[in-house]
Amino acid sequence: MTVVSATSSTTNKVLPHPLNAWYVAGWDHEVTRKPMSRRIANRPVALYRAEDGKVVALADACWHRLAPLSKGKTVGKDGIQCPYHGIVYNSAGRCVSMPAQETINPSATVPSFPIVERYRYVWIWMGDPTMADPDLVPDMHQMTSDEWAGDGLTIHAACNYQLVLDNLMDLTHEEFVHSSTIGQEELSESDFVTVREGNKVTVTRWMHNIDAPPFWLKNMRDKFPGFEGKVDRWQIINFEAPSTISIDVGVAKAGTGAPEGDRSQGVNGFVMNTITPETDRSSHYFWAFMRNYCLDSQLITTQLRDGVHGVFGEDEEMLMAQQAAIDANPDYEFYNLNIDAGGMWVRRILESMLAAEGRLVASA
Repeated sequence: MTVVSATSSTTNKVLPHPLNAWYVAGWDHEVTRKPMSRRIANRPVALYRAEDGKVVALADACWHRLAPLSKGKTVGKDGIQCPYHGIVYNSAGRCVSMPAQETINPSATVPSFPIVERYRYVWIWMGDPTMADPDLVPDMHQMTSDEWAGDGLTIHAACNYQLVLDNLMDLTHEEFVHSSTIGQEELSESDFVTVREGNKVTVTRWMHNIDAPPFWLKNMRDKFPGFEGKVDRWQIINFEAPSTISIDVGVAKAGTGAPEGDRSQGVNGFVMNTITPETDRSSHYFWAFMRNYCLDSQLITTQLRDGVHGVFGEDEEMLMAQQAAIDANPDYEFYNLNIDAGGMWVRRILESMLAAEGRLVASA
């Protein structure tokens, strides 16, 4: 375990994305028998379900003339037919039928990618398939636990995935970007602790005896009608490489023991975030807000999803502007503040993963 010093630093503005890692290709309900296309880590992928329901992921380009397989149709138990000349591939990406000839060219294959379905998501491994260990799928158990309820959406973010990670690892920006909902001065004024363990980073911040911002006051009144008074507020940011961040958030009646572990007099949520690089300048941002109170209320689920979506819309606008500024100022460096400690460790972990793949020299 390493407790991070505020003097740690790295100034790479954006990093390439590791390939030997699990990324979300889509929500499980998105992938059906009808093929769909999604660009992941700069590579178009065709996704569909075989007859037995298992998800298949193939490179979205036919061996013959590179026509997109996603524009074709599923055939047989696990096959997909190219829409251009009718070549059929099985779930392993091997051609099993060619038009107008009985002999199949043995080189007629397309890459197939490992898939795991877990936590309402379809996860894909874009790197060395022999390294695709399902146990390495990041922990997002709140998504499917009976003790939590909630929903989420997908944002197509016009920025490098690293900028989204930076945004989520430092929540002091809420004071300025989200001032009408979740922001307050105490975010910048409060102390925080950053800890790294292997490929995980945790940033913990507590704010004691403060006024609840509008978003959290509403949530407290959902559970405790008519609530008034001060609260203790927490934000515990949990990063797991390469790009999953679950944030334990909430407020409780001030002085009722929440910092010591008794959250019964409060409301607790988890902001679940996992970011998939699409290209070097765009990302698929999958998120959900899960809560452990009023579990049977679809109204609260919808209100929270829509409310958080509005908050994230403010982030999206800022991140797009930041990406545009990076592109317009290629010689400018990033500089770091104390609040960047968590994000700097994330960058070091990603640099280490990229160096292991031979795609980046790790920082000293």
